[in-house]
Amino acid sequence: MSEYKAIHGVKVRDYTTDPDNLIVGQVWYDKTNKVLQFQAEGAASWASGGDMNNGRATLGSSGTQTAGLAFGGSGSAAHTETYNGSAWTEVNDLNSEREALGGSGTQTLALAYGGEDANDAQDLCESWNGTSWTEVGDLNNARQTIVGAGASNTSALAFGGGNSAHTELWNGTAWTELNNLNLARSSMGSSGIATAALGYGGARPSSAFDGETESWNGTSWTEVADMNTDRATLGGAGTTNTLALAFGGESTAVTANTELYNGTSWVEQNNLNTAIAKNAGTGSTTAALSFGGSPSPNSAKSEEWNNPTLTIKTVDID
Repeated sequence: MSEYKAIHGVKVRDYTTDPDNLIVGQVWYDKTNKVLQFQAEGAASWASGGDMNNGRATLGSSGTQTAGLAFGGSGSAAHTETYNGSAWTEVNDLNSEREALGGSGTQTLALAYGGEDANDAQDLCESWNGTSWTEVGDLNNARQTIVGAGASNTSALAFGGGNSAHTELWNGTAWTELNNLNLARSSMGSSGIATAALGYGGARPSSAFDGETESWNGTSWTEVADMNTDRATLGGAGTTNTLALAFGGESTAVTANTELYNGTSWVEQNNLNTAIAKNAGTGSTTAALSFGGSPSPNSAKSEEWNNPTLTIKTVDID
């Protein structure tokens, strides 16, 4: 009792009903049920979000859970939509229709690069200013199923795609080739920014589905812990190379599997409510968004990954 008071500044109190304004770790005695209880943190989980206006797969993405941007996608689409945390709104289209493209940045400062149109790999890059898309400098290497990371439309990293290991850095004007991935692959998940990115999963010609993860430090790629489930065409979220969320994708079948990377290893989390592949992802490890994908065949659904909920638990004194 004295130790609890020393830590929290109060003794363990007793109540006939659960106290208000609980904080994680708070302990009290429930006089009604004659048990000792405490406030615990529950597991994070997925909940349904608003539907897009245009269902599609292999689309580009940027932004956060409550300020997301979706662009391009299956059928060589040019559609662009913004998400406000509850509903999607159509805005100005891409200049060039394409799918399997990379994306990064925010809802108002985004970059779309690579992809394919009528099965032809593209090197096109477009910059979004919150209102419209403008064509800017092309990639050095045209490729589809490319992924990327970045904080805005002036700083981005594009890597992989088309079974390549190419890595390119965008400085707001032009793309520069940097050190390649250790493993050439396509259809990866990705997270982070231009100087601290993470690429995970994907597909290689020699192996249909991968669980390999590589971390970018601004100069080179280093192999780190593998995912628990090998897969490609998955969604990803995260703002650094030490915290990432991977969800959906396909291996032997389309999956709802969700994993969290903590900087050392991948840890299984609560699954998506619906198994999906070729979905887009954006946001952080505590507030992520998954949208679009297949095999619906082109889903308009979105799911939101929410912060852990608080839950009251009883102390087991046996």
